[in-house]
Amino acid sequence: MKTLLVTIFLLLLAASALAFANDGEVDRGRYLVGIAGCNDCHTPGFALKNGKVPEAQWLTGDALGWRGPWGTTYAPNLRLYMQTLREEEWVKKAQTLATRPPMPWFNLHRMSERDLRALYRYVRYLGPAGKPAPDYVPPERTPPQPYVQFP
Repeated sequence: MKTLLVTIFLLLLAASALAFANDGEVDRGRYLVGIAGCNDCHTPGFALKNGKVPEAQWLTGDALGWRGPWGTTYAPNLRLYMQTLREEEWVKKAQTLATRPPMPWFNLHRMSERDLRALYRYVRYLGPAGKPAPDYVPPERTPPQPYVQFP
């Protein structure tokens, strides 16, 4: 019985991925991720490798910290994060999001609802991968290396 349930779950997951793959909005989401610079922070080593990181590794978060007067933040693993949200939840969250630097959350506010849905569908299409990024570190604590120090 357990094997049957696991098999059904995997078939449903594959069908969901196939549905997203056939959705033109997935390609639009891929394009938006590329031009919006999402990979610069949310994909480990993306900028250092001149963008030559396999798509299978995109948006898995990063352990590079961004330290400033706000504390130290980390780019979250969007592939795990999006698994916790329904599409409608993501759209509402993205339209009202306000986070710590260096995330340019205000750019999400400028995106159309169609763009936000395309981003969601693309990240969901990629599927879960990687592990969560480190937790936020308050300003009075020194984070572990590596981190970028802002003035």
